[in-house]
Amino acid sequence: MFLRTSSRRRAAATLATACALAVTLAGCGGTTKKDSDHNSGGGAKATDAKADPGAPLKKGLKLAFLPKQINNPYEKIVDDAGIAAAKEFSGEGKEVGPSDASASSQVSYINTLIQQRQDAILIAANDPNAVCGPLKQAMKKDIKVVAYDSDTAKDCRQLFINQASSEEIGRSQVQHIAEQLDYKGEIAILSATQNATNQNTWIEFMKDELKKPKYKNMKLVKTAYGDDDDQKSFQETQGLLKAYPDLKGIISPTTVGIAAAARYISGSSYKGKVVINGLGTPNQMRKYVKDGTVEQFSLWDPKKLGYLGSYAAAALASGQITGAEGEKFKAGKLGEYTIGKDGEVILGPPTVFDKNNIDDFDF
Repeated sequence: MFLRTSSRRRAAATLATACALAVTLAGCGGTTKKDSDHNSGGGAKATDAKADPGAPLKKGLKLAFLPKQINNPYEKIVDDAGIAAAKEFSGEGKEVGPSDASASSQVSYINTLIQQRQDAILIAANDPNAVCGPLKQAMKKDIKVVAYDSDTAKDCRQLFINQASSEEIGRSQVQHIAEQLDYKGEIAILSATQNATNQNTWIEFMKDELKKPKYKNMKLVKTAYGDDDDQKSFQETQGLLKAYPDLKGIISPTTVGIAAAARYISGSSYKGKVVINGLGTPNQMRKYVKDGTVEQFSLWDPKKLGYLGSYAAAALASGQITGAEGEKFKAGKLGEYTIGKDGEVILGPPTVFDKNNIDDFDF
């Protein structure tokens, strides 16, 4: 279970969670296709498919995890947890993927997985549309497609395993940094790639949150892109601070970006003067919290994300579900989940980490 650090955060999480099932990543992201030409149930699926909730999980299922990039430490945690989960239902999981996070870098891997006749492909998309062609070919061959972490266009997969409500993630990051800055000053966003569906959706909610009157004395001066590359993110942080000498805070909704930004600031004159917030893992950020560079940051449990993705893919491949709204399936020790609109399954609200609880987590 996630830990809470204040009643204020509990209230915010409760409010956001209440609307979670009404919000979908694909419906909010500016780069995601509309689904008006497809079925109105979940994501892409055969129109004559019928769920059999009582069907057992098949033995020997082959699941392939395709992350944004193979050397991303956060996605390694997600994928390893999913691979371990597959063993619980006598399945076989593996991770394959590119070393860079460019829009088309995943395409060749999808084609290979199709040739290998995997039972399911689980993908964290670098671009919502660049991967659609081969993913549709996979589904035509009855290979199930589950997006996780970063969605594809809705007609290119059956399910999307979302870490938390996209609205909750985006708005809460602005809320947190605003409280740290007393609602005053210039801020910047250090994102991953320009086409990353999850990043762009969260950023749209951030911008919308900033339109509220209580943020009238705050200004978003720039959105920079570190391409989920440590060195580039480090350099982008340096560039932001030089270009905007009055910058008071940076939101980085990517684990690579926030760690790189914290590393730069921790060894500079900006330490204690510029606030860093965003999404990171406790093990990456622990030293920056303890040395005072970072006061707080957020994330969900990536192990649970991979675990849920693995069980969702197995339920699809076994015919328990088709991806239609309202269908239910059991995800092992995590319990039962219900599929929401457009095939979205939400893991749960994120955790806020600070010096009071960071040592309670190890991932």
